[in-house]
Amino acid sequence: MTGTPVPPAPASVLTLVRGRSDRLRRLMGGLARQSVSPRELVIAWMQPERAPDLPDPGCHVRHLHVSGEPMPLAAARNRAAEAASGDLLVFLDVDCIPSPGLVAAYADAARAERGLFLGEVLYLPPDAAGGGLDPATLDRLGRAHPARPPVPASGLRREPDAGQLWGLSFALPAEAWRAVGGMDETYVGYGGEETDLAARLAEAGLPTFWVAGARAYHQHHPVHVPPLQHFSAILANASRFRARHGRWCMTYWLDQFRAAGLIAWHAEAPAIRLLRSPSADEIAAALRPDALFS
Repeated sequence: MTGTPVPPAPASVLTLVRGRSDRLRRLMGGLARQSVSPRELVIAWMQPERAPDLPDPGCHVRHLHVSGEPMPLAAARNRAAEAASGDLLVFLDVDCIPSPGLVAAYADAARAERGLFLGEVLYLPPDAAGGGLDPATLDRLGRAHPARPPVPASGLRREPDAGQLWGLSFALPAEAWRAVGGMDETYVGYGGEETDLAARLAEAGLPTFWVAGARAYHQHHPVHVPPLQHFSAILANASRFRARHGRWCMTYWLDQFRAAGLIAWHAEAPAIRLLRSPSADEIAAALRPDALFS
């Protein structure tokens, strides 16, 4: 005698891809193991062709293509959200493998509250994901980001700072996304668009919650510390955020740029004064192949 099948959650999982097809395949493998399947997976390809031989994620898959340079992160998320049919939008970075309970945890949260939902992300060391998708192994190898607060042991915990949103894993009602107009596509290149979205959602009255059980595992890739390869975009997007919200975002990186003698800036400053741009040698020296966190 078989049990009653669990119906899919009214959730669309959305991810953005440029390269990293191996990471996408592991993300899809994680979706195939969900205790509650999503309604669909929406893949926004920031490249001309989709990757071949993709695995079955256990749900319907929608594909769309978003062109633009540099990587059109805000536009790609907006196009993916427009294509999604679910009542709940679950944004999952292509580097993330969802734990088996991720979709169910986000869906349960959305039934309990109307909010912006944040899930835990554990960072994996190099080559960890190559050994398979066993959650117990990934739990053992993964490390929490030192700047992130711990998630609750069960249920939800209200988070007063909507700026805790990072784009690796989060969810919110589709109608809340539409009400604020999605992400602002004037943020070009890396940085700021997620914090801007969180600020506008908070201003619209949407509370933020940490969600127990919505764990994802971040597949390792080399990082720059600080992210000098995104220097110009971070300055432009931080300035755009301050002009809109009256405060700075990405202050941790701005502090690092100041310490390196690249900018004159402080938290109360009305603007960033560029002293010099990083050299190619400085950008190369900032690369940390084994670092887990940027």
